[in-house]
Amino acid sequence: MPRRGPIQRETPALELVQPIIPADLPPSPGHLSETMQAWWTKVVADYDLDAHHLKLLEAAADAWDRMSTARAELLRDGLTVKGRYDRVPHPAVNIERDSRLSFARLVRELDLDADPPLERAEWRPPSLRSNRRR
Repeated sequence: MPRRGPIQRETPALELVQPIIPADLPPSPGHLSETMQAWWTKVVADYDLDAHHLKLLEAAADAWDRMSTARAELLRDGLTVKGRYDRVPHPAVNIERDSRLSFARLVRELDLDADPPLERAEWRPPSLRSNRRR
């Protein structure tokens, strides 16, 4: 009787595929960081945005990049720097704070918290109460 062991099966080679992004979507601005370019692509793929929404999205991504740059400077230099007479807050503290607020406000304006349904073609972001006609 032949010896039985584990069955040897050929496994198909794994093929990595890129996510399918429709070709008609606007590309991310080239000046953004890789993180923000990926975020741009995801938001544009998930939401049906008009031209003015794309400007807000770009401004939000710029604010996030600016906040990240300021945070990196603060980590490198510390929260205070030597001033004329004494130690003073690092200028990047204000830049980080302002950029964080700008990002939060722009994302709120875009209303990206709303979950898009499965049917992308039928869905549009809800309008804000302040923009609705009464």
